[in-house]
Amino acid sequence: SSGINAESHAGQVFCCVGALSIAHKLHLLDVDQLAWWLCERQLLSGGLNGRPEKLPDVCYSWWVLASLKIIGRTHWLDKPSLIKFILASQDEETGGFADRPGDMVDPFHTLFGLAGLSLLGDQHLAKVNPVLCLPQSLVDHLGLKLETVSSSS
Repeated sequence: SSGINAESHAGQVFCCVGALSIAHKLHLLDVDQLAWWLCERQLLSGGLNGRPEKLPDVCYSWWVLASLKIIGRTHWLDKPSLIKFILASQDEETGGFADRPGDMVDPFHTLFGLAGLSLLGDQHLAKVNPVLCLPQSLVDHLGLKLETVSSSS
């Protein structure tokens, strides 16, 4: 459940950060504190979870990574480990991605796995906009202006 003092969740964080980007209000965030919490979602497997004490899941390669991209802090993650986790969740015979290695693939995790790989710079994929989860070329063509924070050390 959500509400004051409820447990934080990376999916909710993404929705809030995305809304602030659309409204050009990212200055309201404590970027480094939020980035710290988001980076704490990375586990030893390289994957990301949505909240503390949960298993890693490929979908958080979108929710967490897109949030970090919007606030300019993807460089705080161990990107090679995350790429390895995402690719280990792929079914190399039939295609698609599962929530984690060894599970059944589905369209939801396939979308977010591919979008995550795009945000990680995979040169074989079109660039995806981190706010709208649409091809960046379409966002540019439509002239949509979304706020992001520049990367910093």
